[in-house]
Amino acid sequence: MAAKGIFAGMPWWVKWVAVPVIALVMFGGVILTVVGFVVNLLFKALLFVALVGGLIYVVRKFISGASSSRTDW
Repeated sequence: MAAKGIFAGMPWWVKWVAVPVIALVMFGGVILTVVGFVVNLLFKALLFVALVGGLIYVVRKFISGASSSRTDW
């Protein structure tokens, strides 16, 4: 409610252009750090899932290949 009173007499470009630009200039580094951290965490999580999936695939192929060769004896 206080913000409505502060911006009541201001032109539209102050609310929709100037204030967001000032916020980006002031907090842009923090925003980029947080976004970079989240992207890095997601990349590492996807890489972990891919590596574990590949390991499970290789182990299953190895076990199924070893068990079929044992029955040939």
